[in-house]
Amino acid sequence: MDSDVKLKQVMDVLDQLAEDTSVPRNIRRGASEAKSLLMKTQDALDVRVASAIYILDELANDPNIPLHGRTQIWNIISQLETVKPTRP
Repeated sequence: MDSDVKLKQVMDVLDQLAEDTSVPRNIRRGASEAKSLLMKTQDALDVRVASAIYILDELANDPNIPLHGRTQIWNIISQLETVKPTRP
């Protein structure tokens, strides 16, 4: 699966997390922030992915996040770790 398809899937899940009212507002805000970082096409893909993983890792360690939200974040991080920049 190429990285564009993976990124699209990740962004869809981030959208779901950002709209999930059962998770705290700061988690929803962080999911939106991670998505906007991934969408910044002027930055290198590996930089965007690393930045998003950093934000999501911080969110996963939040003591107020419900278990399903933490699991969702871990799944997103796992997907992002498999994204490889395409070489010209």
